[in-house]
Amino acid sequence: MISAADRLYLRAAIELAERGLYTCTPNPRVGCLLVRDGIVLGRGWHMWRGEAHAEAAALDDARSRRPESPRPAEGATAYVSLEPCSIQGETPPCADALIEAGIQRVVAPLADPNPSVNGQGFARLREAGVQVDIEEMSEARDLNPGWIKRMRVGQPWVRLKTAISLDGRTAMASGESRWITGEAARADVQHWRARSCAIVTGAGTVRGDDPKLTVRDPRFSADGRTRQPLRVIVSSRADFPEGAEILTGEGSALIACGSHGPERHPHAQVHRQEQERVDLSTLLDHLGALQCNEVMVEAGPVLTGAFLAGGLWDEWVLYMAPKLLGSDARPLAQLPLQSMAQAVAGRIARSEMIGEDLRLVVRK
Repeated sequence: MISAADRLYLRAAIELAERGLYTCTPNPRVGCLLVRDGIVLGRGWHMWRGEAHAEAAALDDARSRRPESPRPAEGATAYVSLEPCSIQGETPPCADALIEAGIQRVVAPLADPNPSVNGQGFARLREAGVQVDIEEMSEARDLNPGWIKRMRVGQPWVRLKTAISLDGRTAMASGESRWITGEAARADVQHWRARSCAIVTGAGTVRGDDPKLTVRDPRFSADGRTRQPLRVIVSSRADFPEGAEILTGEGSALIACGSHGPERHPHAQVHRQEQERVDLSTLLDHLGALQCNEVMVEAGPVLTGAFLAGGLWDEWVLYMAPKLLGSDARPLAQLPLQSMAQAVAGRIARSEMIGEDLRLVVRK
């Protein structure tokens, strides 16, 4: 039986998992809270790949609080935001660590969709006599959309990002676009970049804006380290300057090109496809193979329109500025549709004022 206290502690575990929001990729964000008789014995979360998982960190925290006890968490309940893993990876199986620590009960909101786990962690706990209760919570799924999708279909969660005017324009006819939105909205974009595994853009954006597409806000660092997303340029022929900022800045870059593109590049990895034009679904398969969970598309109307036309998007973050750019300005996306039946539909999941601009989060 799940109690109100169980739900409270489970939400606290999910909040702990959020501390790894910007750093723990390609692993899922996981938090763990150890409680016995209403007393919190230990807290933990997964911060960096290769370092302690949330359960191990929480057990270490419990040991540091009671160093005199050989098993300070014995008889406790572990509230974990994702099923404890049952496989030996870069760290030992968390299910085994909980069993060895004498944990009596585990409460979690969902099974790990990783095919190598997917219920086996729960099964191992139950076989060892540990009570397992599952209480579904949407917050847990919302924390790891990319991990869940990649484990199920092999592709990352695709998030489009666009700054627009009230009349749905992204730049003047000349290409001038600095700045449609205000400073607060531009700073807010750093959050979405920081949680992404890769940022995708097109050659036109590279030529026109020469962006860095890096994380520069220290709020998204941990332990003095900032994880930079992979920067991906989609260009059939790789026709952009070799010394572009996106290639020479901090972090790694990848060029996705067609059969007429280069096989190698001095400043980037190359994903060269057999056909002349880049197939975006194939690119997403490749990014999934590179263990990218969340991908953000910061691009012009052509590439944005291609993701929309192909149905290759999951979420769209739109920053709408209270200004008009006029009928000659560049559109939101190149998406030639002929009838209402062809309309690309979504639902507004969230809306919020960011400074003087409106941020809409649209789900497919």
